[in-house]
Amino acid sequence: MKINLIGVPLFLGCDNKGVDMGPERLREKNIIGILENNNHTVYDMGNLYVPQVCPEDKYSLHNKMKYLAPVMQVTTNLAHQVYSSLCSKTFPLIIGGDHALGLGSISGASKYYENLAVIWVDAHGDINTPETSPTGNIHGMPLAAAMGIGHTSLTEVYYSGDKVKPENVFIIGARDLDAGEIRLIEDKKLNVYTTEDVRTKGVQDILQEIHNKLIANKIDAVHLSFDIDCLDSKHVPGTGTPVENGMSIEEVKYTLKFLMKTRLVKSMDFVELNDLLDHTDGTINLCVDLLDWTSKYL
Repeated sequence: MKINLIGVPLFLGCDNKGVDMGPERLREKNIIGILENNNHTVYDMGNLYVPQVCPEDKYSLHNKMKYLAPVMQVTTNLAHQVYSSLCSKTFPLIIGGDHALGLGSISGASKYYENLAVIWVDAHGDINTPETSPTGNIHGMPLAAAMGIGHTSLTEVYYSGDKVKPENVFIIGARDLDAGEIRLIEDKKLNVYTTEDVRTKGVQDILQEIHNKLIANKIDAVHLSFDIDCLDSKHVPGTGTPVENGMSIEEVKYTLKFLMKTRLVKSMDFVELNDLLDHTDGTINLCVDLLDWTSKYL
């Protein structure tokens, strides 16, 4: 398969330096060679430009969203990179960077595919709005914005209109949800599978249920957005918002293998590696292993 590797060195969505180093650190770990060893042709598209902004100006455009202007710029540019990749029949693999970038990748994929589904593997829902966010960090808002929920500056990134229907959104591994997110889940009847669900129902049954819904909803493609904090915090100290009682490495690998083998996943994010927070190479080595594993089934 042809893969466009797109680096997005973005930390403005989480307001925590270090996550912006993710793309380069993965390249240093030979991620391109590893993908090529799995019979893929890899085109390294380099890193998207991320503007530098003084911290005292973080609320310059909106008093409840940090760094709104540069995040809008980066996600818009990413959307076009993803759309252009799909137009050229090439798989966009986006490496972050924080999860705010997910709005851009979903926007690009949804411009190409008429009926897109999003599978969001994450400890967090990322479905806050400026009104419900306890932090003002936009990396907690991209999935809501992709569904057309939130401030128009985000919901209209790349093009006007909703990017994904709520019934085509699936969140796996959630266990740290804010009050406003819980209300939104109930209001929109979102498909959310917590880590407690993973324990009780089993990851196999959950994934089969999701697959059945994808087929029933006649989706054209899936965008997979993978945040490493879906894993239990003991496995990923090198991420900005680790949460206990997360998914095991085995559960995550099963999830990635199952989803790739459906042949429905046409684009993917891999986000929230912050190597500065792990004084060993444990987190980044696990990230490389997961990307290697995923690409074997791509």
